[in-house]
Amino acid sequence: MTSITNICVFISGGGTNLQSLIDGEKNGEFAGKIKLVISNKKDAYGLVRAEKAGIKNIWERDNGKILKILKDENIDLIVLAGYLKILPPSIIREYENKIINIHPSLIPSFCGKGYYGLIVHQKALERGVKITGATSHFVNGETDGGPIIFQETVKVLEDDSPEILQKRVLEIEHKVLVKSVKYFCLEKLKVENKKVKILKE
Repeated sequence: MTSITNICVFISGGGTNLQSLIDGEKNGEFAGKIKLVISNKKDAYGLVRAEKAGIKNIWERDNGKILKILKDENIDLIVLAGYLKILPPSIIREYENKIINIHPSLIPSFCGKGYYGLIVHQKALERGVKITGATSHFVNGETDGGPIIFQETVKVLEDDSPEILQKRVLEIEHKVLVKSVKYFCLEKLKVENKKVKILKE
């Protein structure tokens, strides 16, 4: 890994988590450079955010082409920031323990196939949980099944709607994601026995 970590952010939508990373880089919160943004959707607003920040951005759905682009750009870390497409084994193998995803619940609750977006918060409210939150994890072949990096909690209030809860959790997602990238860039995340060990700064 280079002294400055080259980062590629994968998005599918509005890119608020991407924006938190753009702001984090600008504020010097991690020793990395967002070199590239890739979207599987042509009209994703996250591409506009990248353009405004002067970051190279691409709309691409072909996994073979994506892997070649990642290598050509010397990417060290992939961050999935609301990327609603399953990564192929070829990319997961190539970037083992170098792909970070953010999920809007406390894994292993409300995660896995079909659990994304507002659905996660609907299910949390239906179950009557008192706390929820956000989880960052490394990506492996199992949906939301990779080693957990960081988790933060959010209280669930009696009058919460899925939309209101989603908004509060999103604020935590931003913090957890930036923190995770920071520790990765510092080489303070070590995977042992399918668990992440956080090394001291």
